[in-house]
Amino acid sequence: MVEPVASQALLALRDQIDGLDRQLLDLLNQRARVAEQVGEIKRAEGTPFFRPDRVAQVIDKIRAANPGPLKAEHVSAIWREIMSACLALESPQRVAVLGPVGTFCEQAAIEYFGGAADIIYCANFDEVFHATASGSAQFGVVGVENMTEGVVTRSLDLFLHTPCHVVGEVSLLIRHNLMRKEPSMNGIEAVLAHPQALAQCQNWLNKHLPDVERRAVSSNAEGSRLAATNPAWAALGSERASTLFGLHITAHAIQDEAYNRTRFAVICLPQTMATPPATGRDCTSLVVSVPNRPGAMHDLLVPLKTHGVSMTRLESRPARTGQWDYYFYIDLDGHPSQPHVAAALSELRELCAFFKMLGAYPVKN
Repeated sequence: MVEPVASQALLALRDQIDGLDRQLLDLLNQRARVAEQVGEIKRAEGTPFFRPDRVAQVIDKIRAANPGPLKAEHVSAIWREIMSACLALESPQRVAVLGPVGTFCEQAAIEYFGGAADIIYCANFDEVFHATASGSAQFGVVGVENMTEGVVTRSLDLFLHTPCHVVGEVSLLIRHNLMRKEPSMNGIEAVLAHPQALAQCQNWLNKHLPDVERRAVSSNAEGSRLAATNPAWAALGSERASTLFGLHITAHAIQDEAYNRTRFAVICLPQTMATPPATGRDCTSLVVSVPNRPGAMHDLLVPLKTHGVSMTRLESRPARTGQWDYYFYIDLDGHPSQPHVAAALSELRELCAFFKMLGAYPVKN
């Protein structure tokens, strides 16, 4: 006799949830109608439709007002999607990413712009930069650095000559899964993935698949697509890619480092979005070269020390001049609007044979 009582109680709660869902839907559509009015005003005034600082402010307020039991990170994810859907009514954001569907680059774009963004899939990072610089995409998302394998060198080289600048970043926890058409690991002849993914999983592959060919492809999603065509091939990629391409996950999270993160940069033309205002936790990125003379590198660091600016990253890339010259990619802690950062940048510019600001943008805690 207990079961029917429990079922009645459950049905009553489900009815209550159904009623709340209808109220939520009504409120969301009210919000969407207001967003459409905002879009009309922005269009008339010529102001930017997408304001990541505004998105961050709204989400921070909602998180602060959240009484629970929903977790703060879940509230953030819900509101990001609400704002993305409303923005799509104002003006859908065209975002170029490394394709095909299912890449970590696409995942980073969705985390930044929300699922309502109009994603444009590119064959490589060269095409992402070109699409963004030409205006066929308003924004681009490119990988720049992995915590275990270091920088994505092609992205650094492309930053050198692009008119685009960096306006944001996404730090994504990367979990590589071994995926294939068959449910077991027997009979695998080749593992297909992006070179960075193969490198990030090399210890596991050496141990479990030592004699299997490792084949580099343009992206993990492309590897997954190819693995779906041949039962003897496996791929490395995300759970989403396994679902999209109908693959079994035969081994979960095989990356060598458990806490494996990749930084993605959000890029656009300056006329699409100006440098975001300072938030108190910002990064300034630049690329420089110095004359090839003794002490030049030391001199480069002096303005930073003098003005108390912390350098959080320094990478070198050959200038390809045939003279053993190098470009240095530097990340600084701070924003150019801060006096001590502005003073350091001014002195640094005077010392450099080449100086280019890549962008200043908020960083996540």
